[in-house]
Amino acid sequence: MFNFQKKIAVKAPRIDSKRKRELLLFQDQVGLDFINLDLLNLAFCHRSYVNESSEDIENNEKLEFLGDSVLGLITSEYLYLHLKDKAEGDMARIKSFVVSEASLSKIAKAIRIDNFILIGKGEEYSGGRSKKAILADCMEALIGAYYLDSGFKPVQEFVLSYLVPEIMNVLENKHEQDYKTLLQEFVQKTYKTCPKYKLVKKTGPDHDKTFLVEVVIKDEVFGPGEGKNKKTAEQHAAHIAYENYMKRQAE
Repeated sequence: MFNFQKKIAVKAPRIDSKRKRELLLFQDQVGLDFINLDLLNLAFCHRSYVNESSEDIENNEKLEFLGDSVLGLITSEYLYLHLKDKAEGDMARIKSFVVSEASLSKIAKAIRIDNFILIGKGEEYSGGRSKKAILADCMEALIGAYYLDSGFKPVQEFVLSYLVPEIMNVLENKHEQDYKTLLQEFVQKTYKTCPKYKLVKKTGPDHDKTFLVEVVIKDEVFGPGEGKNKKTAEQHAAHIAYENYMKRQAE
């Protein structure tokens, strides 16, 4: 059995008295109680901070990898136990919404993760603390860190306290729509084919790029959708195409 009381050695940034007060404040605000503050500090450590640091430290990406799996298990178990009337496909769609970048970044913002992230100066200047991808990744890293620190039950309680309201939003259709999924389902059903996404253009410096993406369905082109990463730009292109099809159907 894994011993969660044993301190796990990690290459986290050094915790001085100021940083310790910040970490304790975060715990107090959110209701967490880490045995190993180094794990919590590492969960907040973005790769841009590591790249600019002279310390021999790691970033939070491996914790994010672990947290993604822990989050998936907790969500899947809850849906299986509490939504017995739903088909597997319905549960998969609900899960995709509640563990999405949009959902996780919203939760991260709500618990003020943006105030505690360690990021590099370049990322700071480009608004990194507000980027959905960074916030969502840090949320997953926090979940992974808390699992390693305290075990499954504590992290399950923490995750469900924020995820259950998101699940309710999906069931009541109050969530942020995943237009790529909606478009794919519509196009497959209607035209027996799949949308194809094409990167049209990238603009801006490396630390602050804007992506323009078009979506092609049969011989028709929609967009471009715009975003700070390809994923967001594809969602916007899918939104344009989906709304166009819905409007045609209503005419």
